[in-house]
Amino acid sequence: MNKVEGIILDWAGTTVDFGCFAPVNVFVDIFKNAGIEVTMEEARAPMGMLKIDHIREMLSMPRISNLWIDKYERPFNEQDVNILYANFEPALMSSLSDYTDPIPEVIEVVQELRKQGLKIGSTTGYTNKMMDVVVPNAEKKGYYPDFYLTPDDTNSFGRPFPYMIFRNMEALKLTAPWKVVKVGDTISDIKEGNNAGVWSVGVIIGSSEMGLSLKEFSNLAESDKEAIISKTEISFLQNGADFTIKTMGELPELIEQINQLISEGKKPNAK
Repeated sequence: MNKVEGIILDWAGTTVDFGCFAPVNVFVDIFKNAGIEVTMEEARAPMGMLKIDHIREMLSMPRISNLWIDKYERPFNEQDVNILYANFEPALMSSLSDYTDPIPEVIEVVQELRKQGLKIGSTTGYTNKMMDVVVPNAEKKGYYPDFYLTPDDTNSFGRPFPYMIFRNMEALKLTAPWKVVKVGDTISDIKEGNNAGVWSVGVIIGSSEMGLSLKEFSNLAESDKEAIISKTEISFLQNGADFTIKTMGELPELIEQINQLISEGKKPNAK
């Protein structure tokens, strides 16, 4: 049947952990402990990648790379990446269970999509060890996908590689990429969807790309909310998103729109 068969959802910043704060705070801390002050924007830029790849990407940023040379009198190397990651993992694990609350509307939307017969898959930048904390805690609070895996299950080829999406498709028996919708909150999510040939959707409010907590966003004036929503939307679209939604509550209506496009013979990523 020519319509959407499955949704592949990201985790932190999309379905749980409004603003994706669990990892970003730890990235800032581990660099600070190494004598390098990084900004929240720098810590968020590679968000969605496998976390060791994320650290490597941060170290490759020109400003951070130069700070590293200034401090250590040499460029960073792979041993530095491994040491930073060795500090990152236990710090994240110690607080991860506190960042597993479902984002507003997620539970209800997933229930609605299931009633329509859609399969719910998921991908993440977390490892299996991290997801052993996230998954049961989120399930206790009412959110659980039909399937999840991590880059550990794809030989550490995480985003922007498409392999986690392909594995979801195999497990959920989804018949074609253009019948699949990937929803995420980072540029890495968008690129993962593009590379897999599925419909790629950026969710704005609560996203790492927006970078605000629920309280921070709620306290903004309406004009400021509109401005940051617009800025985030433009970023997603410029990086290849087929669509954006403000919140997960808009997803069922978007699925109807995509079904109409499929019926007209349209395919994803057709710019």
